[in-house]
Amino acid sequence: MKKIVLRSIRDTLLLIIFYLFTLCTFSMAAIYSDINVKGNKRLSVETVLMFSGLKLNTDITNEELNKAIKKLYETNYFKDIKIITSENSLLIEIVENPIIQRIDIKGIKNKSILKKLESITKKSEKYPFLNSKSKEEGNLLLNIVRSSGFYFSEIETKIINNDNNSVDLIYSFNLGSRAIIKNINFQGNKVFKDSKLRNVIKSEEGKFWKFLTTDKYLDEQKIKLDEKLIEKYYINKGYYNVNVKSSYAKNIDNKFFELSFNIDAGEKYFFKKINLNLNDDFNELNFNNINKLIEDLVGKQYSQKKLDNIIDEINRIALEKEFVFVDVKYESTVKDDNQIITNIKFDDLEKFYVEQINIFGNFITEEKVIRNSLIIDEGDAYNKFLFDKSINKIKSRGIFKSVKSNINQSLNEKQNKIIDIYVEESPTGEIFAGAGTGTSGATVAAGIKENNYLGKGISLSTNLTISEDEIKGKFRVVNPNFRNSDRSLNTTIESSNSDFLSTGGFKTSRTGFSLGTGFEQYTDLFVNLDISAYYEKLETSSTASSHKKKQEGDYLENLLSYNLIFNKLDQNFQPTDGYKLGFSQVLPIYSDDLSITNILDYSKYYSASDNLIFSGKLFFKAVNSIDDDVRVSRRIYIPSSKLRGFEPGKIGPKDGNEYVGGNFGSALNLNSTLPNFFSGNDDIDLNLFFDAATVREVDYDSSLESDEIRSATGVAVNWYTVIGPLSFSYAIPLNSEPSDKTESFRFRIGTSF
Repeated sequence: MKKIVLRSIRDTLLLIIFYLFTLCTFSMAAIYSDINVKGNKRLSVETVLMFSGLKLNTDITNEELNKAIKKLYETNYFKDIKIITSENSLLIEIVENPIIQRIDIKGIKNKSILKKLESITKKSEKYPFLNSKSKEEGNLLLNIVRSSGFYFSEIETKIINNDNNSVDLIYSFNLGSRAIIKNINFQGNKVFKDSKLRNVIKSEEGKFWKFLTTDKYLDEQKIKLDEKLIEKYYINKGYYNVNVKSSYAKNIDNKFFELSFNIDAGEKYFFKKINLNLNDDFNELNFNNINKLIEDLVGKQYSQKKLDNIIDEINRIALEKEFVFVDVKYESTVKDDNQIITNIKFDDLEKFYVEQINIFGNFITEEKVIRNSLIIDEGDAYNKFLFDKSINKIKSRGIFKSVKSNINQSLNEKQNKIIDIYVEESPTGEIFAGAGTGTSGATVAAGIKENNYLGKGISLSTNLTISEDEIKGKFRVVNPNFRNSDRSLNTTIESSNSDFLSTGGFKTSRTGFSLGTGFEQYTDLFVNLDISAYYEKLETSSTASSHKKKQEGDYLENLLSYNLIFNKLDQNFQPTDGYKLGFSQVLPIYSDDLSITNILDYSKYYSASDNLIFSGKLFFKAVNSIDDDVRVSRRIYIPSSKLRGFEPGKIGPKDGNEYVGGNFGSALNLNSTLPNFFSGNDDIDLNLFFDAATVREVDYDSSLESDEIRSATGVAVNWYTVIGPLSFSYAIPLNSEPSDKTESFRFRIGTSF
């Protein structure tokens, strides 16, 4: 027993001695009066020492020497590093990595793709060469090329060693042919029409009339985005547990692919209860409106978008009450019977201020264009609601493929943060053309649009439309952030020639320009103001009425117009819920024809189920002259979009054989989707409609007035064919006047792209 105890004491003492020796060895410090560098060719001794962090005449431990080696390697400037110590001096032996002298890209003729690749490689020139980094860069370049439609492209990297310890990199591409999406299918989709989902995603089928779009090319990154868009669409329709299980592209004919998404929608869920858990600091009276919004959602299908709208409204109120450092979140819990309970809670944010905002990736776009979209600025208290809204505003500019951000700690102040915003620019130029024919005649159109002119975020567009009755041309410039403000400035120059001699007894040519501004005054309330000047020449036929002949001549107009729009639609394209209310007025400033025009437009959408959508639209328009009769070209005529079953503009008052329009017009449009009776064909949409409209009041002759309301009901079909969208309707006029011209069947084929 005694031997065991002695042996244990001995082992313990040896362990202590070993530990102390090791500690002394690794923590032993020395002061070096001389530090030399050997092997440096490009870098100066001072630069190497700066990278290492070592300083003369200071205590330097072995641990600090190891850290110095690590720091030097992290710069990527060195292939090999050794530190040799002597009594009072240090020697740093290094082998430098070669420098990238030049990078060439071969095999790319497309200028836009080449410019994008060069913006990447330009960052690597004059920097150290690492084989692993060049492979990463090559893969990045290959992904960019493949995302541009060259799915079969391959890359070869060639390294040329120069005499001065530098290298040249050559990236050679073999593009092959572009991969075109011929068909897009949705497997497992039993809820929505395939045609509906095709409108949700970014990728498009490569129909021949879409020869100008790039969305028809196979792009893996775009497919990933499509998956998210599909899931988002399903979730907002109540399918809380939707899952796009897979997506794949099948090569069906050389360069053509079939793109398929495998969707598991799961069951539909509904709001059972929504709890609003306010902090003690908040006055409940300020949130009465929120409680009303919550009550309206209970029992309805689950929608993430509607929850987000409530959160935005809560954040707005919190910001208004100066609760800056608050983050509002919600958590949803699934219960039995497809019910969801959602708890909305307030979290206290870390209190900090924005010291600096950095923007990266804008090689074409000027930085101020992005900063003008920021609601939060340097020096402001950080607010998540305002920051998220700023990022969304940048995304909505339509000139960036992606927008990402990071928040980093400031090196100067603990309460300050630095925000980094990364943007990826996308092509902003568009060329579009269209053609159509139907019972109302043929139409052709073409135009060019640039959404980011000279990188300033300015939109330029021009278009020309030619039909049997009219020729219209327009050039428009829009600056969305005039003088770095939230207000837009727009200028339009337009010209038109209209020939209605056979039906209306007149023709007119009109040329002019307008200058306007637009802004969001309050949440969802948009204001537009315009001032314009036009010259119009009015001619009449030999058989025209005496009143029209009296109006023949030249007119100069100087007008002021404004437009108020309150938009509460769930989405602007193919809305399914919400409403939109608009009012506009055109007032004369100095004009040969002192007429005032008023327009009221209201639209309401309601989704009864996933494929059953009701919509109603109301339209009122009135034009009155202050000093004389309203000019015939300014009168109101009901277009075909407002009243099916009748020829466009050919209802209402007539003077002899000529339609003279009226001083007041109104229309009601009711629409409902119908089940698809065409089994297996989801490219066909069916709608049941009811239209009603009237044109009345003729200021120069009250005997011509008619208060009769015209109405029609029928079925409309939209069919997306291989030769373009085909739309036709069959309407049954319910009541009409003998002077009206009816048109039960109407079709149109063609599109714009």
